[in-house]
Amino acid sequence: MTSVNQVTPVLLSGGSGTRLWPLSRKSYPKQFAPIMGEQSLFQQAALRFATGSPTLSFTAPVIVTGGDFRFVVTEQLAEAGIDPGAILIEPEPKNTAPAILAAALYLMARDADAVMLVAPSDHVIPDAAAFRAAVERGLGAVAEGRLVTFGITPDRPETGYGYLELGATPGADEGPVPLSRFVEKPDHAQAVAMLASGRYLWNAGIFLARAADLVAAFRAHAPDVVAPVEAALIAAKVDLGFLRLDPAGFARAPSNSIDYAVMEKAANLSVVPFSAGWSDLGGWDAVWREQGPDAAGVATFGTAEAIDCHDTLLRSEAESQVIVGIGLENIIAVAMPDAVLVAHKDRAQEVKIAVDRLKARKVRQAESLLRD
Repeated sequence: MTSVNQVTPVLLSGGSGTRLWPLSRKSYPKQFAPIMGEQSLFQQAALRFATGSPTLSFTAPVIVTGGDFRFVVTEQLAEAGIDPGAILIEPEPKNTAPAILAAALYLMARDADAVMLVAPSDHVIPDAAAFRAAVERGLGAVAEGRLVTFGITPDRPETGYGYLELGATPGADEGPVPLSRFVEKPDHAQAVAMLASGRYLWNAGIFLARAADLVAAFRAHAPDVVAPVEAALIAAKVDLGFLRLDPAGFARAPSNSIDYAVMEKAANLSVVPFSAGWSDLGGWDAVWREQGPDAAGVATFGTAEAIDCHDTLLRSEAESQVIVGIGLENIIAVAMPDAVLVAHKDRAQEVKIAVDRLKARKVRQAESLLRD
């Protein structure tokens, strides 16, 4: 039997992160790159849950990733000194619902009382101890059979995130609050109104639940996902320490996010507010913000020099490459040996459109890092 204070991290590591092109590409997405600090985002996520407390312990993490990244995952975990509990290989990307269900079924088969913390591996949470404390605050709701999600206290009228509408105003103790509904990405006026109300949090896409309760929610609200993923897990093959989900079974699973498949339909959801800092690094504007711009709003990385610039990000991703900005305002410039991005900071989300255009022209740099 597993006590409720023992939690298994489930790290989702299959995304492509095209909004951080040219650093992040299909062949080597952002979670494996050292965007914030010397360690990759994936390593930071794994280390976040490598330390517990007297009342909360974490087991070895379960990783869900694609076949192309399986050796990157093991190498980076080894570098961080972390031994994984299992590495599940998705035969193809199917969004988050099938991936999370596969991990839940895997854990439930080994421990009927297993508690899982599902987290993307490409997010930034600077205060890991504060987040672990938030996890602990959610365990009481989990013990009652509830599904817990984490909502980020907004500090600006952000239009790039989905929101969580709370059933009550959060308390100072940041304990679990009933969830009223999920809200799609708003326009600016809606975001301003939601920020002022104090009843909305950003949706971080992080979930805490007993594996059995999560599987039950899938059976109730997304039964079309269950049978294919169960079949893929039953016919899974062990390969060099990886567990390869069966391609034939997995192919029948619909591509869907866990929000749409389950969370927006379930009635037993609670939200733990979190106000100690978080970003999904969903664009270069987010990287600029997280890097901590100086008084002029300038953030630099690598061999970069800014002269009379304002509200600008300059990044050189190679030691042999120098990037210099003169008189720039609201500009993002990212230089790599085989590709350079220059964009207005307010249009950072359009990088994905640029990648799609390069793919249509069959430009290799759209998805692959060109190496010597």
